[in-house]
Amino acid sequence: MPYRYLDDLTVADVAFEARGGTLEELFTSAWAATVVVMLDDPAAFAALASLAAHGRAESRNITVEEPSLELLLHSFLQEAIYYKDAESLLLRIETCRVSEGREAGEASKVEARAVGEPIDPERHRLGTDVKAVTFFRFSLTRDSRGWRATVVLDV
Repeated sequence: MPYRYLDDLTVADVAFEARGGTLEELFTSAWAATVVVMLDDPAAFAALASLAAHGRAESRNITVEEPSLELLLHSFLQEAIYYKDAESLLLRIETCRVSEGREAGEASKVEARAVGEPIDPERHRLGTDVKAVTFFRFSLTRDSRGWRATVVLDV
């Protein structure tokens, strides 16, 4: 599993650590961890992948730009919450491309395609209501295994 929940980091919120060999893998893993928190049955998240294969999925192109990779990941995860709240959509990342701003003043950017479906109370029992991604203990680092992020979700 490319993410794990951290029970000892916070009391009232949900914390997780996501990993990826690449930034794309990390962003995809962190998105998955964020959406799975919102579901009472994590298997419902896995089922979103089969929708795309059968042509029954809603899709959204997501583009976010920020001055740093940390802010980029934060804003990207906020998109998962936005789609759940504003459009009643549960989305899974199908493709993801992250480009790091290398020059002074050049923004970092993520472009992703997300697929999923409208929330259906008959099929999707929602779990924890995630309100926002916080900056508490938020981090994005690179190590010998790739990339690691620590994220705390306000619930």
